[in-house]
Amino acid sequence: LTAIRKTMITTLHPALVNTINTLREQQLSKERQAVCQPLIDYLKEKRSKKEEINLNFICTHNSRRSQFAQLWAQTAAFYYGIEINCFSGGVEVTAFNKQAVASVKKAGFEVSSHGKTNPTYTVSFANQALPLVMFSKLFDDSNSPSSNFAAVMTCAHAEENCPLIPGTEARIPLLYEDPKVFDGTPLEAKKYNERLMQIATELFYVFYQLK
Repeated sequence: LTAIRKTMITTLHPALVNTINTLREQQLSKERQAVCQPLIDYLKEKRSKKEEINLNFICTHNSRRSQFAQLWAQTAAFYYGIEINCFSGGVEVTAFNKQAVASVKKAGFEVSSHGKTNPTYTVSFANQALPLVMFSKLFDDSNSPSSNFAAVMTCAHAEENCPLIPGTEARIPLLYEDPKVFDGTPLEAKKYNERLMQIATELFYVFYQLK
């Protein structure tokens, strides 16, 4: 490890480091590697041109999968020393799902919140990195990029029902099953944790290709 990478890793919250270390034990299928490849290609091209990288992860409600993806992409980029700006949004505003937030905390992120209807969460992954401010929002929120970004579609519904995303220079499907189908069942927490870890595994695989 380089000195810079060692410093970055040691500033990550210890419980989160433990979670990241388990990702190395998980195998990514050839099928999912192929699904990840367009995002890898986009990132490599942007880096070769020395251009700023902006990713906006989009699903319908910006409540589960897109939030997971934004958070893990920013964390993986920090882990590998890659400069990037990650955002998320939806086609409807709801709220960052409470079970999704619980899974984020379980993984080792430090989370604080304020507000009730659509709470704003401050999510920290490292001592020397700015925390992410996360809440349900539209993909064209004023704090999100309006040009020169890639729209990474994390759910089939948004991919099919959002045919035009203004300002994007690439549209990349990276689709995941919705853990929402397990809401209110005994499997709810387990399935949310599984989806969180799947997204973490795949995004760490993506950014590993760039290190």
